[in-house]
Amino acid sequence: MWDPPITTSALSASSVPPREPTSHGHLDMNENEIGSTIVTAAIQIHRKLGPGLLESVYEAILARRLHRNGLKVKRQLYLPIEFDGLRFEEGFRADLIVEDKVIIELKCVEAVTNAHRKQLLTYLRLSNIRLGYLLNFNESLMKRGVYRIVNGLKG
Repeated sequence: MWDPPITTSALSASSVPPREPTSHGHLDMNENEIGSTIVTAAIQIHRKLGPGLLESVYEAILARRLHRNGLKVKRQLYLPIEFDGLRFEEGFRADLIVEDKVIIELKCVEAVTNAHRKQLLTYLRLSNIRLGYLLNFNESLMKRGVYRIVNGLKG
């Protein structure tokens, strides 16, 4: 299941109360709070850089920004899958995984397709992660390139 692009009203940074770091130094945030932080950071990056760069550039900058905001970020992480009782190490590679709770797939394409959305939903199902964001940095306005994909997430 996927939601249409995010509207500006859904992006209010004030809707996410500040959290204290855990004993591991990371913020204790739920998926939706992490999602708000991701979308806000993506919009800020896009406002400064605009569209047209390589996906890897936006990925590196977004990962750094989220880490600076106190979130644990893993880049280009290979995740294994299990099928018919067998484990395959080359299951899929996620662009970013934030706090082991949210998968981010970045694109720099003319248009996001159903195939892009289905790919992220499959990643979510296979990893048992409930929330993902498909971010297309090639849009003239970033909010048009933000897609929230859910896998059984409430709220």
